[in-house]
Amino acid sequence: MARSARLDAPLGRGTPLGRGTTRQRPTSRDRFGRFTEWVARAMGTPTFLVLLSLFCVLWIIWNTMTPENWRFDAAANGFTALTLMLSLQASYAAPLILLAQNRQDDRDRVQIEQDRQRAERNLADTEYLAREIVALRMSLEERNSQTVTRDVLRQELKALLAELEETDPKAPSGPAPKTHSREDHS
Repeated sequence: MARSARLDAPLGRGTPLGRGTTRQRPTSRDRFGRFTEWVARAMGTPTFLVLLSLFCVLWIIWNTMTPENWRFDAAANGFTALTLMLSLQASYAAPLILLAQNRQDDRDRVQIEQDRQRAERNLADTEYLAREIVALRMSLEERNSQTVTRDVLRQELKALLAELEETDPKAPSGPAPKTHSREDHS
């Protein structure tokens, strides 16, 4: 029996797959990584240090000032429970901070690679533009070095006139009418 799934819409939360089942949203593989970064950010704040110090002070005051039967960590034993709790906290904090640093290093590596690629593209674009500017400059210098004299212009015009006479047989042959120029008046 063929399954009647729609292929024009993506499967998402609550999208029926057939036979009354639904596809669940995939769990984030990155959830623990985000948690480690949150712990590292939280432990690196003055608020965390103040709260931890306040917790330790209250612990010590409670276990020294309250009546004996209310105390749960005797000062005579060197606040063993407090020491164990702080050691446990430190033993979990260090690897969580290292995991967060590793994630940050991975992001930095990706960013550095993207920056390197962007710099290569910028360098290639800059070199291309520099070559184009040099080509334009050389072209302008070549144009500026070609000065047209009257003799060159007359020769070009005579060559064009001869070419026109060859292509148009109805054109009057013979010498072209003489035009007046400045040289005639001087």
